[in-house]
Amino acid sequence: MSERFIPFSLPSIEQQEIEGVIETLKSGWLTTGPKVKEFEKKFATLVGAKYAVALNSCTAALHLALEVIGLKGGEEVITSPMTFAATAEVIRYFKAKPVFVDIQPDTLNIDPQKILAYLENTDISKVKAIIPVHFAGHPCDMDIIMEIAKKYNLKVIEDAAHAFPSKYKGKNIGVIGDITCFSFYANKNITTGEGGMATTENKKWAEQMQCMSLHGISKDAWKRYTAKGSWYYEIIAPGYKYNLTDIAAAIGLAQLEKVNVFWQRRKEIVSMYNQTFKEMPEIETPFLKNNIEHSWLLYVIKLKLERLSIDRNQFIELLREKGISCSVHFIPLHIHPYYRHLYKYKPEDYPIAYSTYQRIVSLPLYPKMSEEDVKYVISAVKEVIKQNKKYLVVNQSHFIV
Repeated sequence: MSERFIPFSLPSIEQQEIEGVIETLKSGWLTTGPKVKEFEKKFATLVGAKYAVALNSCTAALHLALEVIGLKGGEEVITSPMTFAATAEVIRYFKAKPVFVDIQPDTLNIDPQKILAYLENTDISKVKAIIPVHFAGHPCDMDIIMEIAKKYNLKVIEDAAHAFPSKYKGKNIGVIGDITCFSFYANKNITTGEGGMATTENKKWAEQMQCMSLHGISKDAWKRYTAKGSWYYEIIAPGYKYNLTDIAAAIGLAQLEKVNVFWQRRKEIVSMYNQTFKEMPEIETPFLKNNIEHSWLLYVIKLKLERLSIDRNQFIELLREKGISCSVHFIPLHIHPYYRHLYKYKPEDYPIAYSTYQRIVSLPLYPKMSEEDVKYVISAVKEVIKQNKKYLVVNQSHFIV
């Protein structure tokens, strides 16, 4: 085991964030308050959305988005199997069914043609919405998805946990679908520790999400403890405890000011990775369409296992022995026990997602990585590949397969 350790991800927390938190602590206002409202306003402005609702997670944002569009038990929501637990679990909160549609082999995003194929062969009255997941920060084919949604009268809720800041055909992710849900978890491009945001152009939905995020209490309930507030409030629905705190928002405000600096550094690291890995026939580097801007939350390589004598898991373990922490994004949802047992899924039901899963590896990528860190990861990957290439013996000479 190497003495050197490169973590998979680290947040970029500096003096500005620390001072923001201290200022908030000294203010005496720790939970949802003026900092959250400022964070919402600045995030909405940056994305270009009319409304932004700060929440304590992207999961909460997805849940409330489905709540305000009126999802009911027995209905269906189309989404990708190549995603984190939250995307589909929030659908199950309503006793509705997540309908998985296989992915594109290049972007690993949901395949719009497969969405269309499903809709053309099902009872459309059961389908309520589509949740496209912008995998790793590469936007989905939103024009086609929005056209399909319009044709079939479906809502589009974007899972943009990976996609800040990303753009599709010049538009910021956050202003295309009906509601867009972002994550500020510790490993995201900006963080609040735990946190999320929902953006929308629909005032009614924004107000409903705001209300439901704090116990279903009537508008501006947080102001009841201010000098201008009132002790009186009304519960208008059985809501949830999904509000973001001012402490978290103070971190978020500092992070927002540096989002482009973080993004530029991520792109620099990606460029260093690509420069080497594109020349290696054993590795397929991330695909990038011409009409998008990638947030580069993740750098996901695909191993060409037919050229290697090891599998993906062994590859990760060999890098771990060299002190490099990697991950896999994602274990497709349809092979997890819950969905496998509930819907009788088999791995081959979504063949692209399943076969891709077996050969993907997410390498370390975060702004705090130094040039030496990046070079060390590149060197380690090259060494593992070199030591585990497949060779074909022909006329007593060695040829790489």
